[in-house]
Amino acid sequence: MPISTYTQGVGDAFRNIGDFASDLVAPTVRLGVTGLARSGKTVFITALVHNLIAGGRLPFFNAAAQGRVLRAYLEPQPDDAVPRFAYEKHLADLTAGPPSWPESTRRISQLRLTLEYASARFWKRQLGRERLHIDIVDYPGEWLLDLPLLRLDYAAWSRTAIKQSRTPARKKAAKPWLASLGLVDPTDPADEALAETLSDLFKAYLRETRADPYALSTLPPGRFLMPGDLAGSPALTFAPLDAKDETSFPRGSLWTMMERRYEAYKTHVAQPFFRDHFARLDRQIVLIDVLAALNGGQPAVADLERAMTEILESFRTGANNLWSSLFAPRIDRIVLAATKADHLHHQSHDRLEAILAKLTGRAMARAKYAGAEMKALALAAVRATREGEARRNGEKLPCIVGYPLPGETIGKRTFNGNEEFAIFPGDLPPDPEAALRGWQTEEGDMRFVRFRPPNPVLLPSGGFAPFPNIRLDRAIEALIGDRLA
Repeated sequence: MPISTYTQGVGDAFRNIGDFASDLVAPTVRLGVTGLARSGKTVFITALVHNLIAGGRLPFFNAAAQGRVLRAYLEPQPDDAVPRFAYEKHLADLTAGPPSWPESTRRISQLRLTLEYASARFWKRQLGRERLHIDIVDYPGEWLLDLPLLRLDYAAWSRTAIKQSRTPARKKAAKPWLASLGLVDPTDPADEALAETLSDLFKAYLRETRADPYALSTLPPGRFLMPGDLAGSPALTFAPLDAKDETSFPRGSLWTMMERRYEAYKTHVAQPFFRDHFARLDRQIVLIDVLAALNGGQPAVADLERAMTEILESFRTGANNLWSSLFAPRIDRIVLAATKADHLHHQSHDRLEAILAKLTGRAMARAKYAGAEMKALALAAVRATREGEARRNGEKLPCIVGYPLPGETIGKRTFNGNEEFAIFPGDLPPDPEAALRGWQTEEGDMRFVRFRPPNPVLLPSGGFAPFPNIRLDRAIEALIGDRLA
C-alpha cells in the first residue's frame, strides 16, 4: 500500500477529531444536498433557508410548529476554500418580476445556517437557548457517479462505457462518437489533437443523452458535464477506447496516454472530492426528478434506477458511535425526494412516493441494514402551481394551474410563458411496477409540463413571504429534527 494512503488516513483522522471536538462546543450538522442536473438542488436550498429565516409555516417540522425555533440566520462558512452558495442571488431570481428559476448547480458550494432554539427537554430549557450550525454542502449528483470509478481500471471502464453506448436508448446519441472510435487504433502513437476530438465527441454524446427526448441519466465521468474549475485540463481530456483483442500496449501509445489521464482523473478529481467533502457529511438529501424519467419512458426510468443505485451505494451509511465519529464518519439519515410534486395533483403524491421507493428499493434496504434512517418523499420546495378542476365531456378532472415555461408543449399547443393554464397531467398508476415498466394513459404517454415560479408576496414589514411548498417541512424534520430535541 503506498505511503500516501497512510498519511491521508492519519490526516483524515486528525481532521475528524478536530471536527468532533468543535461539535462538542458548537453542535454542527453537515447536510449534503445533491441530485442529477435539473432536479431542483438550488431551489431546495434557497427555499429551506428562506423558510427558516423568515419563519415560514412548517407544521410538520416539530421545533418550528412548537415555537421552539427562536432565530435563524446566516454566518460565514467554516471552509474558506469552498465557494459560498449564492443564496441572496438565487432568492432575488425567485422574487424578481417576473420570477425565474435560479441557475443550476455547476460546482460545489457551501452555506452555514445557524438555528437558535429552545430544547424540548425541561432541564435543558433552564440553561437557556441552544444553537445548531447547519453547514449545507451543495454538489452535483453527477460527481457521485465518479466514486464507482475508484474500483475500475481504464480497460474495465472502457468496456462498460462502449457496451452502454450501444444500447437501443443510447445508440443514436452515440453514433458520431462510435463512428470515430471505429477508425482509431489504440496502439498508434499518442496524438493530442485526436485525444481532444475523441473526448469532445464522447462529452457531446453524454450531453445528448441528458437532453430531450432521451432524458437519460449521465454516465461517469461526472465532471465531463459538470467540470467546475477543471474545464479544459488534461485530466478531463480522455475517452474510452476499444481494446479489441489487445491486452498490452506500447509506451507512448494513444491507449497509455488515455489510461494515464483516466488514472489522473481518479487521483486528482474523484478521490479529493470523496476525502474533502463527501466523506465528512452527516446527513444527506438526494433530489430526484422522477417525472422527467417517466416522460422519457422505460429506458430513461431504467437508466435513472441504475444511476440512483450507484449513487446511494456510494454513501458511507450507518449509525454513528464515538469510534466512527472520530475515524470513519457515516451518514446516518438520508432523505430521497421526488421533486416537482407540484406538477401533479395531490391525489398522485403518494403514488409518486411509492414509485420513488420502488426505484431506489435495493439501495434503501442496504442503507437501512447498515443502521441509517431512510425516508422517501414527494416534494416541491417551491410550489409553482395551485390545484383546480376542469370539465371534459361532463366529467370533472383534477387539474393543476400555473404559468407553463416558454416553449413547453402539450399536443399541438406551445406555451409562451405569459398565460396561466389549467392542465390535467393524468394520474400516476397505483402500481409502482407499472410506472417502472412504462405505461400509457387513454390519451397516450403522460407528459409533465414545467412551470415558472409563482409570483412572490411582499410582506408589509419588507422582504418576501416564503413560497408555498409541498412537504418541505417533512424533509426538514427528517433531516435535522432529532438535533433540535
